[in-house]
Amino acid sequence: MDLTLQNINSPHETRPFQANGQAELVTLGDFTLGRGTFEPGWKWSNDVKPIAGTDSCQTAHTGYVLSGEMTVRMDDGVETRLSPGDVVVIPPGHDAWVDADASEPCIMLDAGPGITDYAKPSEA
Repeated sequence: MDLTLQNINSPHETRPFQANGQAELVTLGDFTLGRGTFEPGWKWSNDVKPIAGTDSCQTAHTGYVLSGEMTVRMDDGVETRLSPGDVVVIPPGHDAWVDADASEPCIMLDAGPGITDYAKPSEA
């Protein structure tokens, strides 16, 4: 295996949301790292659901919050707020949002197994 390097500021792929942010992905071999920028007012059910075509987010996330805050609500109603420094595992079946009056975007790194398909149109 060769040493490989790619800066997240020059991603291999950028996936814009309907509004309020984007996901940037770097893939090295079979490892993909995503950086999501979720602007104030972003909500999965408004900004990604039309792209994904599912009722709730079906991506498993393994992430680290760099800045900002985000609320995640699981399909069963369990809700939590993510803040800078939080390391989180979010299973499929959730909605999430950044308050419209937030002072900054939520920026999160995600190395979960489903990040390669996040915010990508379904092939249904």
